[in-house]
Amino acid sequence: MYDLPGFVWALVLTGVIGIPATSSLMLLRGAVVAGLGRRAAAAVAAAAAAVLGGWIVTSSLLARAGVYHRGIGLGVLAFAGVLLGLLAATRIPVIVRILATPGTPARLAVPHTLRVVGVVFLLVMALGHLPAVFALPAGLGDIAIGVAAPLVARRLAHGGGHAMAVRFNLLGILDLAVAITAGFLAYRPLDVIPSTEPLTLLPLVLIPTTAVPLAVALHIVSLRRLRTATQPQTDQAGHPFPNAV
Repeated sequence: MYDLPGFVWALVLTGVIGIPATSSLMLLRGAVVAGLGRRAAAAVAAAAAAVLGGWIVTSSLLARAGVYHRGIGLGVLAFAGVLLGLLAATRIPVIVRILATPGTPARLAVPHTLRVVGVVFLLVMALGHLPAVFALPAGLGDIAIGVAAPLVARRLAHGGGHAMAVRFNLLGILDLAVAITAGFLAYRPLDVIPSTEPLTLLPLVLIPTTAVPLAVALHIVSLRRLRTATQPQTDQAGHPFPNAV
């Protein structure tokens, strides 16, 4: 129905694959800081990458079968299910240990850099396939968060930027909430032309069903860690963690 150019596919896949891949890499670095050892850390990161990658493939197959196109609510349901699953995973003991290490907020800010690919919404709007009411806030918001992410990560890595990081994560969640709301309303209730129907089809549907829930989870976990950042962190033997990012 929508014959989008190859560069649109390339941008979407860059974000959809890049954000989980970078998140897994940051998990690896956190696992090393937590003292798990290189082999165990690699195993945890590989498991995370496999789960996230498996969902990308599954979501792609569902989209190819037209499941999401039956109603944008199914995409929202997928988003909610993945988000809850990711947040539940943060309660796994080994993940709790990794996320408790110093530098976690800085590491978790890094994957958001790839949100600059939100420019794809502006490009698809320019092609006449997305409404401005959705594409402008979603695209510009993602670009702003993507540009800010490495700056926030650097400040945190150098021991500062706590307030900046809190604002960054809150604005990041707000950006995604606005995009989801605008996308949903523009599809049916508002009946704008063009509609956000392309968000229920490949490749764009992979953004709300895979990348967005992961981005929200990263923000939520970062806010949790920032809230307790002033508390000294120790390993299971009671020794302070090294200051590493």
